[in-house]
Amino acid sequence: MSHKRIPKRRAAIAVGGVAALGAAALLLPHANASQDGADKAAAAPRTMKAADASDLASQLQNLLGDAFAGSYFDTGKNQLVVNVVDVSGDQNNVIVQAKKAGAKIREVDNSTAELKAAAQTLKADATIPGTSWAVDPRTNKILVTADSTVTGGKWDQLESTVQDLGAGTATIKKSAGTFKTFASGGDAIFAGGARCSLGFNVTAGDGAPAFLTAGHCGVAAEAWSDSEAGEPIATVDQAVFPGEGDFALVKYDDPATVAPSEVNLGDQTVQISQAADATVGTQVFRMGSTTGLADGQVLGLDATVNYPEGTVTGLIQTDVCAEPGDSGGSLFTQDGLAIGLTSGGSGDCTAGGETFFQPVTTALEAVGATLGDAGAGAGADEGIGAEDGVGEEEAGAGAAEGADAGAAAGAGEAVGGETGAGEEAGQEAGQDAGGAAGAGDQNGAGDQNGDGVQDDSGLTENH
Repeated sequence: MSHKRIPKRRAAIAVGGVAALGAAALLLPHANASQDGADKAAAAPRTMKAADASDLASQLQNLLGDAFAGSYFDTGKNQLVVNVVDVSGDQNNVIVQAKKAGAKIREVDNSTAELKAAAQTLKADATIPGTSWAVDPRTNKILVTADSTVTGGKWDQLESTVQDLGAGTATIKKSAGTFKTFASGGDAIFAGGARCSLGFNVTAGDGAPAFLTAGHCGVAAEAWSDSEAGEPIATVDQAVFPGEGDFALVKYDDPATVAPSEVNLGDQTVQISQAADATVGTQVFRMGSTTGLADGQVLGLDATVNYPEGTVTGLIQTDVCAEPGDSGGSLFTQDGLAIGLTSGGSGDCTAGGETFFQPVTTALEAVGATLGDAGAGAGADEGIGAEDGVGEEEAGAGAAEGADAGAAAGAGEAVGGETGAGEEAGQEAGQDAGGAAGAGDQNGAGDQNGDGVQDDSGLTENH
């Protein structure tokens, strides 16, 4: 594992763990399709960025009410597709505006309420370990999956329940693997023989630096370290698993810890600007301590997974691979949006399989945390980002503007002097602003490799 170091009292875990160098290139440059800004007399579906599609879908869901039946992002055409049912009255005006905004409107049979009712029936009649179900807006049905352990009477029970829902409501498929959580013993963040991955650094409700990881990691152990034989550096504050989610808030023991709002890929970092809800069809990237960087698509929302330990609801289903030890790792977009935390699934990164993620937005709301760096405000006001790393007001404003939750994103854009911090005061200012140790090499992350953390001598340690 390669991770970064700064003086001990400010030690922070690098978000994400080990890099997969081949996949990392996919993130840069940011190659989403540009939104067509041409003024068209006749509204028609047009290309847009996935993040813009997500924002538009959220607006339309609120405006359409019961007529909204889900949406997805068509990656082949870079278009937002919105499902609607029983449109009438004022909703027709909303649809006209949606088309003008570039969305494709599709009439479907199943309403959101009907699909939710079907999911409740599955919960009542088919909560069997090794099964899962999620709403798939592309088919306007519930996709039910059974792993290899669901056989005999269990399979008959599941199949009968799905058939009773009707062919137009749900479909069923078999998975070759076995549903499991992805905790393991070995590397990344450690506790009592368990190994997981850090998801995203956050600021707790009381202003303390903290991070999010999987709930099944949080209930497995209370104290976590950044090395297998190291002393604990963080303590679990809240954890949920199983039940309504799979997430944990872990607070750093040292309140002076700098916790950058970024995902560390080893050879580069991705600045995380905000949390966002998942959209089916969106390309996403997962970072984990076992398999590094992997990518895929969101397949379903509001997924229910029946793990051997119990049922977890409200997850995101994807085709992104993961393996033991990746639990808790970050799911994000190339635009720097935090989407999810790795929960579990089936298969591996050789054979593939289904993988489920805890939505970050739900976890943040539940634990009362915000995405970003604790203690960033003061450093940003001091103006980090001048050529010598000790700031001017304009550079400080750039750091403050970069991310609502802290200056790490702004530091990544504004910091970049050729001499590093220049003087000790600049180092302190950069660290306090979440600018990842010393604010200001050419990569905007504190050292030539983008790892962003230096020891007292200014040299990066690799472990």
